Amino acid sequence: MNSSAAAPPLSRGVLVSLGSSVSFAILYFATPMLSPLPAEAIWAVRALVTLPFVGLALLAMRRRSLIVEVGSLVRRRPIALLGILICGLMLSAQLWVFGWAPLHGRGLQVALGYFLLPLVLVVIGKFLYRDHLRWWQWVAAGVAAIGVVWEIVRMGGVSWETLLVALGYPVYFVLRRSLGTGHIGGMFWELLTVLPLAATVLGIEIANGTAFSEHPDLQWTAPLFALFAAFALLLYILASKLLSMSLFGLLSYAEPALLVVASLLLGETIASGEWPTYIAIWLAVAILVLGGLGELLRARRTRLD
Repeated sequence: MNSSAAAPPLSRGVLVSLGSSVSFAILYFATPMLSPLPAEAIWAVRALVTLPFVGLALLAMRRRSLIVEVGSLVRRRPIALLGILICGLMLSAQLWVFGWAPLHGRGLQVALGYFLLPLVLVVIGKFLYRDHLRWWQWVAAGVAAIGVVWEIVRMGGVSWETLLVALGYPVYFVLRRSLGTGHIGGMFWELLTVLPLAATVLGIEIANGTAFSEHPDLQWTAPLFALFAAFALLLYILASKLLSMSLFGLLSYAEPALLVVASLLLGETIASGEWPTYIAIWLAVAILVLGGLGELLRARRTRLD
């Protein structure tokens, strides 16, 4: 009776992953409600709240050893701390643009970057790590490239917001992998290194800005927003543990799709000249999803046989 009532591990992982995507979309949609708090201050609050949240999550999961592991790395190779700081600044840039974009009507550009991100990772995996690519992954990358070329011809380039996400995250992931800090313990250290900067930014906003003084409710809504963001991050991390890498990667496309919906609800529109780019990227994503599902089904049949 109890076993039938409990959700299977796979179903639980899917629900956690979708819960993470929905949570990030809610954050995207809710960000303008923190106005007139600037994106820099929103990032600072997120960093200051997420650090202890990640620390408590590691303690709850009995993974404190991950923090100790990175600390040992820094003691053996002090130069590694510089790499961790760079990773912390790169992660901060991503958290900042996630808050800046919906405040300035650029949410669609950031969402497009999240659509392109897995495709860029596929290409990097092939040429940097010699990963084997399936034919459908090559096709998806080619279709996405057509969309990017169209945007370059139309606008003379791709927006910096799109490039920051689509290229910034891969560099961040590669650097973390080279340092050996590609886990939540590494993220704890990254947030720790930017803690002085976050405290300074928030302190300047409190001392010289007017957002908190003119809108006292931000004193509790901003930390609550940051706490919810940390919760969404925890769901994302849990999903990565509960699901296979392939299924986790496929479900990650739900987030940018929901970010597009949130951006449209905030009043943004897709211009007529932008449709070829979006259609090409969405088609590339569809190819990756269908190809990945096919791989999962074939692997499942093989196990059953």
